[in-house]
Amino acid sequence: MKVLWVEGHHSFAEKLAIAAEKTARARLPVDLVLAHNLMEAERRLRLERFDLVILDVVLPDSPDGDMTIARIANMGVHRIAICSDLGERDVIIKTASNCGCNISPTAIIKSDLPFNRFIQRAETFHAFLLSQMSDLKTDCQRAA
Repeated sequence: MKVLWVEGHHSFAEKLAIAAEKTARARLPVDLVLAHNLMEAERRLRLERFDLVILDVVLPDSPDGDMTIARIANMGVHRIAICSDLGERDVIIKTASNCGCNISPTAIIKSDLPFNRFIQRAETFHAFLLSQMSDLKTDCQRAA
């Protein structure tokens, strides 16, 4: 699974990089690419295909969550998951879902992420990433 994680907070991105390195060493099928802002994410999406884009909705170059999701959603066929501590994250997800965006219906609460567990147990990080794709099959069946 190829994952683009767009994370504006440097300390979170550092922890994710360590978790990705541990996952690679464990030979789990995850290719994690980090982007620190919307412009970098758009550049990566133009050059590569991703299965999952995990998105911090408030980025240094894009403080408007709805606009951020719209720009990412229009750059290819990939699943989007929102990772944020913002109170309005659920409203943003509902709006994106109503517009037909392929988005995970449940936001990831950034402050609840178990980074130490992700680093210590690579399979936990892998399972977490897979869980962001879990209801995709159900969504497709509903649309048919």
